[in-house]
Amino acid sequence: MLAPFVKQYWAIERQVPAGQAYPFRIVPNGLMELMIFLGDKPRASDPKKAVQENSLLCGHRKGFYDLQISGMLSVFSIIFQPHGVRAFFDLPLQEVLDRNVPLRFLLKDKIHGLEERLFEANSFSQKKDLVEAFLLGRLRNAPDTYPLDRMRHNIEVIDRANGRVSITDLAAEACLSRKQFERTFTQYIGTSPKHFLRMIRFQQALYQKSKNPEKNLTALSYDAGYYDQSHMVSEFKAFSGMTPRQFFADCAPVSDYFQ
Repeated sequence: MLAPFVKQYWAIERQVPAGQAYPFRIVPNGLMELMIFLGDKPRASDPKKAVQENSLLCGHRKGFYDLQISGMLSVFSIIFQPHGVRAFFDLPLQEVLDRNVPLRFLLKDKIHGLEERLFEANSFSQKKDLVEAFLLGRLRNAPDTYPLDRMRHNIEVIDRANGRVSITDLAAEACLSRKQFERTFTQYIGTSPKHFLRMIRFQQALYQKSKNPEKNLTALSYDAGYYDQSHMVSEFKAFSGMTPRQFFADCAPVSDYFQ
């Protein structure tokens, strides 16, 4: 019942040695996430992404930022399908673009009981069951699904084309004018179609590189749907702060979206 809206769950527990901090770079991946911190909170390089609450709804990212992880990191996270968040939260999702929004702002006191039960849970399976019960309760109160179904279809079109599709064609698939489509997409997906397709190209580059580590940058730029190599370099700098060469030297080419 949740599979159409939830991509996966993940959890981590890691004790960073005293006096040390582990840096981690967050890059746009085309997916929104609900993160629940059950241990020490990391420090963010961007004040808008500061982790000041236990539970955060993380919107799409315009660019990169860094987390400094120290102490005891304990996180349980729900990664949604691109259209999935709107099935559980009836709000215009562009309001959380490039922000980490405390869940209590959206649900008031309803989140405290879930957090307390997660703190007490002893296993990943127990935490998953608690989160799924919470999401199923939210799903029963989902808003009108017709616009959401349209956007879900558009995401399927984008995925089949690996992001190589025009906004005009996507609007036609949704039986909407381009302006209507862009407004609806932004409201239900959480960012504009243009920005979403940029993130998908970036994620496709990571995915292609993970499948073929020896692929050169010229071939990679073509396979990921960029105009040319300089276009890919510009997008990598915007999304990761590094050129593709620097990125692949420092980071594993893993695509959260495609893998």
